[in-house]
Amino acid sequence: MSAGQVSGGSAGGADRPSHVTTHVLDTARGRPAAGVPVELVGPDGTSLARALTGADGRVPVLGPRTLAPGTYRLVFDVATYAAASGQDVFFPRVTVDVAVTDAAGHLHVPLLLSPFGYTTYRGS
Repeated sequence: MSAGQVSGGSAGGADRPSHVTTHVLDTARGRPAAGVPVELVGPDGTSLARALTGADGRVPVLGPRTLAPGTYRLVFDVATYAAASGQDVFFPRVTVDVAVTDAAGHLHVPLLLSPFGYTTYRGS
């Protein structure tokens, strides 16, 4: 899979945004984190979609356009990114659980990486 490419879910198109999007930034280097593998996992543990962050650190489409209410998981493979960029890694995998309450709403979940920590929040 190349950066920005998605497997699973429905890609839709630029005019049809995904329910879940993300943006990963490498705060130590001051730039987007390109090539981070990201997986969306459903409430039952089924993988719904996988993607790599693009050159801008974004995954604009991840999974279907609508999600049933429940708890979903975003899994960021930080070890793969760190190895490719020649960095050490303390947290090789970042897992973020999010509660979906609005089946048609949009969730944007940014991830800010640093050598020994990370920050995430609900974006817009």
